[in-house]
Amino acid sequence: MKHLTEMVRRHKQGGGDGIYAICSAHPLVLEAAICFARDQGTPLLIEATSNQVDQFGGYTGMTPVDFRRFVQTLAARLDYPEQNLILGGDHLGPNRWQHSPAAQAMEQAETLIQHYVAAGFKKIHLDCSMSCADDPTPLTDDIVAERAARLAKVAETACLRAFGLCDLVYVIGTEVPVPGGAHETLNTLDVTTPQAAQATLQAHFNAFEREGLSTLWPRIIGLVVQPGVEFDNANVIDYVAEKAVSLSKMIEGIDTLIYEAHSTDYQTPQALKRLVSDHFAILKVGPALTFALREALFALACIEEELIPARACSGLRAVLENVMLDKPGYWQDHYHGDSHSRRLARGYSYSDRVRYYWPDKEIEEALAHLLRNLADEPLPLPLISQYLPLQYIHVREGRIVATPHALIISHIQDVIRQYHTACQGNHE
Repeated sequence: MKHLTEMVRRHKQGGGDGIYAICSAHPLVLEAAICFARDQGTPLLIEATSNQVDQFGGYTGMTPVDFRRFVQTLAARLDYPEQNLILGGDHLGPNRWQHSPAAQAMEQAETLIQHYVAAGFKKIHLDCSMSCADDPTPLTDDIVAERAARLAKVAETACLRAFGLCDLVYVIGTEVPVPGGAHETLNTLDVTTPQAAQATLQAHFNAFEREGLSTLWPRIIGLVVQPGVEFDNANVIDYVAEKAVSLSKMIEGIDTLIYEAHSTDYQTPQALKRLVSDHFAILKVGPALTFALREALFALACIEEELIPARACSGLRAVLENVMLDKPGYWQDHYHGDSHSRRLARGYSYSDRVRYYWPDKEIEEALAHLLRNLADEPLPLPLISQYLPLQYIHVREGRIVATPHALIISHIQDVIRQYHTACQGNHE
């Protein structure tokens, strides 16, 4: 994938370039990201995770082909050039089937990889770091690497069969943060040691060589490590560059490789920029984007309550809370404490388990009701100032119009802009 290999080349030549990956399937988040990339004239990397999209539909109900068509249709509607669109698969491996024996889980993982590659996903994160039902815990680097090489071989075969050439790029790594943020309260976080990173690379190189895959090694562009960033329900562990100095220096001697940083959500703009300059040049962001979406929708619900008689209001927040209580599967193992603490977490947690509930029919109807209520005339500027003060400035400066949709997109783009700026390197 030329966009990614060129970015790595520029970064390694001292340009300080990076790229951010949008890890979300929400239509409004994707619209915000596509419009932002269109207006900036930049490539856009959108990634689907193995629990989100798989051969059975994942929690979104979409297979890889479905997801590709969904994104391509949205990009076409928004006049974004398809050749600038990069699709990635995140955490591809036995993650979804880790409660099964390893042999069975890996068979499913092979099918998963085949579906992603055949659908046109070009950036493949091989993640075999989780133990299956009959595995030791934790897995050794050698076992993880052996399984990753097995999946890479499947991916190469699938790509050649579907497209007549092998142009995939890969990300590897065993120190992979939990998708969507930590489940427990965090206070400190250990940074991956250079020795651990080197051991991971060597184990993978050996495993790929045994599978006859040495020639694709230059297309392994990213190594997932822990630079010392993470978030839980209410806290963010910020990047401290001094703790990652030796890890950062270790990658400098490898011409075709950079680091991929997961769980960078909620980092400060300064921390994001420093991560990229320290060679953590692929920044993954997901929950922070749907968190921003939720913020905008809650703000609009407050504006609705000021403008519309109570009997005619959508009651979006109450509907959302009731559905989450009736269907607690997506949050009950993640939010703890007394009833008050859990209520706050359901609405406001950094982990943003709300994101799993937006497709619910009852919530969709309440959201549509909210947007209809606010669509008839421009929203009063004082209320925008009260509930969406940053968007108020954009409206006053004439950059956006005072409609619900424009306010939502703008609020999400405020997060995306921080990542874009961090990834510009010396080209600002």
